[in-house]
Amino acid sequence: METRKYTVASAGPRIQEFVNGMIRNAGFDLRCSVGEAATLHPDFENPDIVVQFSGRDVSLLLSNKAELLLALEQLSLEMLKMTPDEHSRVQFDANDYRALRIEELRLSAITAAEKVKRTRIPFEFSPMTSRERRIIHLALRGESAVRSESAGFGSHRQVIIYPADMPSKPAGASAPPPFRRRR
Repeated sequence: METRKYTVASAGPRIQEFVNGMIRNAGFDLRCSVGEAATLHPDFENPDIVVQFSGRDVSLLLSNKAELLLALEQLSLEMLKMTPDEHSRVQFDANDYRALRIEELRLSAITAAEKVKRTRIPFEFSPMTSRERRIIHLALRGESAVRSESAGFGSHRQVIIYPADMPSKPAGASAPPPFRRRR
């Protein structure tokens, strides 16, 4: 049996204290509970710990593509000093947002793949997080007529779906414009 580095017993109290402090300082009407993960989508996500939110202000956590929920998650991962390859071990969720988002991304990937097969024109998704890009790639792993790859840099990284026999765009084609200081 594999020993897990992050358990509710080892990391749960630290997460709970940190998140409750953030909630209290922000004045939100939220409650969080830290528990063992029940993996609903093992092909896409398999966390050790899930932090669930409830309360009147859950809608604030989930607005703008769950920006605040994901920010709280990121801050908590930083507090735990987790390396990027460990980030998938802890998951924040509210109102089943994660399960719904996985299904939305999976269906988007399948729909985009069908369009690429039909038109033979590559499909570019909007930039997304590494977790979301991974879901797109995994959703298409059984598709032999198309292939997916990530392109771009930093927060501009996105998934592109190509016909299987089509070459990729040149590496610089998706690069964001260089930063220029105004004088």
